[in-house]
Amino acid sequence: MLLGVGPDGPIPGRRVAVTGIGAVTCCGLGAAALWDELVHPSISGDRSVPDFDPAAYFGPKDARRVDRFAQFAVAAADEALADAGDLAVDPARAAVVMTTGVGGFHTLAEQVQVYNDRGPRRVSPFLVPMMMANAASAHISMRTGWRGPSETVVTACAAGTHAVGAAARLVASGRCDVALGGGAEASMHPVAVAAFANMTALSTSGESRPFDVRRDGFVVTEGAAGLVLESWDRAVERGAHIYAEVAGAGSTADAHHITAPMPDGSGAVACMEQALFDAQLTAGDIAHINAHGTSTPLNDLAEARAINKVFGEPGPVVTSTKGVTGHGLGAAGAIEAVASVLAIEHRLVPPTHGCEELDPEIHLDVVRGEARPWEPGPVLSNSFGFGGHNGCLILLPPTA
Repeated sequence: MLLGVGPDGPIPGRRVAVTGIGAVTCCGLGAAALWDELVHPSISGDRSVPDFDPAAYFGPKDARRVDRFAQFAVAAADEALADAGDLAVDPARAAVVMTTGVGGFHTLAEQVQVYNDRGPRRVSPFLVPMMMANAASAHISMRTGWRGPSETVVTACAAGTHAVGAAARLVASGRCDVALGGGAEASMHPVAVAAFANMTALSTSGESRPFDVRRDGFVVTEGAAGLVLESWDRAVERGAHIYAEVAGAGSTADAHHITAPMPDGSGAVACMEQALFDAQLTAGDIAHINAHGTSTPLNDLAEARAINKVFGEPGPVVTSTKGVTGHGLGAAGAIEAVASVLAIEHRLVPPTHGCEELDPEIHLDVVRGEARPWEPGPVLSNSFGFGGHNGCLILLPPTA
């Protein structure tokens, strides 16, 4: 993992291993449920998380004082930490970087209604700690007792990717030995859905069809994902199962428009190139791309053109897991990082659910129909968000 660029080139840091993963998605609870649906997709319509019981993580009383997005974050973090095994980390050298795009929207909307219907004295005193964007990272740090950095990245749909990259840098720099990076979102409130619909961002068909000629917008979802990251040498020493290595991360801004992507894709191009430089790789090294692939006409085309500029035509094998999961906004990048790790682990690239007829203007090798076996190599995971935020991660198969 590279930390930056000095006058003589990149500044190398410690290697960063992924040793635990967790996910709460519309596919069900757990990373295994996510993978099963990605490989054998059947989902359509509603993308809310099924059968989630927050009392299992907080107890009935405390659960009522934690917004749904933070509940998801804690559940995903619990799974990732259990998966990582006995970390035995110094709490002062362990970090949490958990992100969101919107934060406690459900709580805010409900309490506005309380204010309007019943007056100011009936507004919950827990409104602020429930709605604040940093609630998820705070709850995880309190739950673990970790006293290192506890931070929140809020960069719209690029946030989950930025969080994993930021967590990896804390480990690579030597500031922390272990960090949990991820994202959480629960904004499927009628007001938020109406806002997305009125800006014509949502699919009118209710189907997510990344890169398909019929795509007409994204399908909103909720959920969370988390990845436990630790120094490579530490993971090897304790005999941890290493899923992958975080080799590089990029972050740029379009500086163009509050919602629309840069038409020429230059911001995305710069971000992908920055991630490659960070990982000390060339475009020819990348074997697979987990695309942002939101299923919106403008974003899919802009991303495809940006990929072609960096990698040529058709470039590496591409999938968009949003065909299954829908668009998780601030959680999306973290969910897709977990999906990328699982693609390495299972030696399969999931198909792009909903993509049946590739848009003739899109010149990518998009996996369709069935999962494609592959010899795992470097994976690029892309996330591009409102505000012109761009984030990219590069993950490597584990090697000595």
